[in-house]
Amino acid sequence: MHHDIHQLRRFYYQRSLGRVVQRILRDRLTTRWSPEGCSGMTVAGFGFAAPMLRPYLSRARRVTALMPGPQGAMAWPAAMPNHSVLCDETAWPIETGSIDRLVMLHGLETSEHPRELLAEAWRCLGPGGRMMMIVPNRAGLWAATDRTPFGFGRSYTTGQLTSQMRAAGLMPEWSGSAIYIPPSDRRFWLRSAQFWERTGARISRVLVAGVILVELSKQTRAPVGPGVKIHVPSPLEILDGVARPRPTVARLPRTGAETLVDRLEVIAKNQGGQG
Repeated sequence: MHHDIHQLRRFYYQRSLGRVVQRILRDRLTTRWSPEGCSGMTVAGFGFAAPMLRPYLSRARRVTALMPGPQGAMAWPAAMPNHSVLCDETAWPIETGSIDRLVMLHGLETSEHPRELLAEAWRCLGPGGRMMMIVPNRAGLWAATDRTPFGFGRSYTTGQLTSQMRAAGLMPEWSGSAIYIPPSDRRFWLRSAQFWERTGARISRVLVAGVILVELSKQTRAPVGPGVKIHVPSPLEILDGVARPRPTVARLPRTGAETLVDRLEVIAKNQGGQG
């Protein structure tokens, strides 16, 4: 089940709870990837990652918000040139190896083809590229209610997510969690959200977070270049300097017809010598 663009937009830009979540996740992301550190890079987001990408608009060389077709797309950012693109979740209009930083929010948990989606993310990441995956925490309260976007689709544990990433050729480099307040619009929780974030980061075993964050790098194998020949030695090369065994030919017993032919050949040779 995919998200609806109107519900996502309403949650992050109109609900007080959504604006608090937006600020929390954005702060966690910029702590890992500072806008200054991403200067001149190509930054992209898939799913509904637009709220996370705004700090990079003035620093990055290019910023693109990829939004899957079943979800729908919106013009983003407001009152500025559009940076959003409607695309197929397994075929992005991005050149291979051109993305330096990729954020995936509300993309993996609702995907109908998660393996192909991750393969496309792997294709678009460049050498040294990093991806930040943000998904609902299976043990958290946010995955148990459908009043927020984190209650839709699949939820994960950190171990499940990292295993799936490794299978896709993405190496986990860092993992964390965020959103320790309950999914409530009450003012008490909204006003104290930053306090609970600081407390939750220190005693995460007691307070269960709503989302999991995993930073990943692209894992590649060294290719064999064109024209490079691979020599597979013969097992007999270990006997270098020793006479190689000769194959023996098994002789079958002679038949009567073969014996008569041999005698006729001998007679013919004798007569030829006398002439």
